[in-house]
Amino acid sequence: MSREQRGPNEKLGTVLALAGISNAGLARRVNDLGAQRGLTLRYDKTSVARWVSKGMVPQGAAPHLIAAAIGQKLGRPVPLHEIGLADADPAPEVGLAFPRDVGQAVKSATELYRLDLAGRRAGSGGIWQSLAGSFAVSAYATPASRWLITPADSSVAREAGPAEGPGAPVKVGHSDVQKLREAAEDARRWDSKYGGGDWRSSMVPECLRVEAAPLLLGSYSDEVGRALFGASAELTRLAGWMAFDTGQQEAAQRYYIQALRLARAAADVPLGGYILASMSLQATYRGFGDEGVDLAQAALERNRGLATARTMSFFRLVEARAHARASDAQAAGAALKAAEGWLERSRDGDSDPSWLGFYGYDRFAADAAECYRDLKAPRQVRRFTEHALSKPTEEFVRSHGLRLVVSAVAELESGNLDAACEQGVRAVEVAGRISSARTTEYVKDLLHRLEPYGDEPRVAELRERARPLLVAPA
Repeated sequence: MSREQRGPNEKLGTVLALAGISNAGLARRVNDLGAQRGLTLRYDKTSVARWVSKGMVPQGAAPHLIAAAIGQKLGRPVPLHEIGLADADPAPEVGLAFPRDVGQAVKSATELYRLDLAGRRAGSGGIWQSLAGSFAVSAYATPASRWLITPADSSVAREAGPAEGPGAPVKVGHSDVQKLREAAEDARRWDSKYGGGDWRSSMVPECLRVEAAPLLLGSYSDEVGRALFGASAELTRLAGWMAFDTGQQEAAQRYYIQALRLARAAADVPLGGYILASMSLQATYRGFGDEGVDLAQAALERNRGLATARTMSFFRLVEARAHARASDAQAAGAALKAAEGWLERSRDGDSDPSWLGFYGYDRFAADAAECYRDLKAPRQVRRFTEHALSKPTEEFVRSHGLRLVVSAVAELESGNLDAACEQGVRAVEVAGRISSARTTEYVKDLLHRLEPYGDEPRVAELRERARPLLVAPA
């Protein structure tokens, strides 16, 4: 369905020419993005010609998919007004701003919390469906640079006005903040064990809307406010991590940006670095290795002399992941060596943050194995995966599944088809117990690598075992 504007949409035509996208090419990209969100779209070059020459405005999610398709080609977000579709059904660019003012930061974060709930209630993906494919690594440039320049706000004390939020303004105390921290700890455990798509994990956005938002809009002293912003930043980063794990990259990006802004208000530089490390991992996963390096190094530079040895080790490990994805073996090796050195210097009595509880030598070995997988060094992959898999635990089920797939790839590249299929079967079994699009993608990658051996009974058996996983919603 479309409705007609007055006259041609010259803005859309101009941007299409700038991006070098043909009418048929845009139609194909929009249809593909729609398919990724379960939409069956059948636009063709004639449809696009009508949008440009007659000013027809497609309905539903299509305007936002058009913007996303063009943005992917240009390598930056494309707002609807730039392509003459600003009067389409609104999908505000909520969550992408990194305000300088603390009050505006509260507004930006709480708007995002409300938006996610509206999407979930719609029952069909809501706003995130409309934003399909809108991830742009360039959106991290301003937040990272502003955080580097000023990683802590001077004051965050707040006195709420009577018109802010429903009901009377909340007077926030330390007990309120503690409840948020406990919610974050519970969510971390569920996410590690069941994946970002488990129904319990979906309670994090609900907690942000129902619990965190009224507190952020309430009244608090500078001391309580710092703690409140820190707890809210942790929860917001978790929401981003869960969205990342379930394939909602556009949602994850917005949560990460708001989490970083909240961490600045908390004056918690290590937490800000952790959020930048999360951004780096997302950029690396999406294939932007160089940008992943920049984000990880930003975390490192601001935390020298502030973060614990274990925290610095993790930041160097994330940097190594990005170097490896960028195919820089020398830089990746140096970062891994530095990460291992920092880890050896850490002690049990160090004041490590609670959000780093997952990180030890097992996690270091697992990520080192992934670095060497990207660098196509199977012998090193096998060496590190042997340690990473030596202590399977029910606490980190998803991580164990990912490690099994990496091990299977290493065995395959070493010429050990039997061992690769054996590890693959174990990985599929683990993946079937959790809800993680990322784990499913790892399994798909393994099956793709096994395609040259498709006639082998062992490979056919693995593919058959994986079939329910591949057809089920991630």
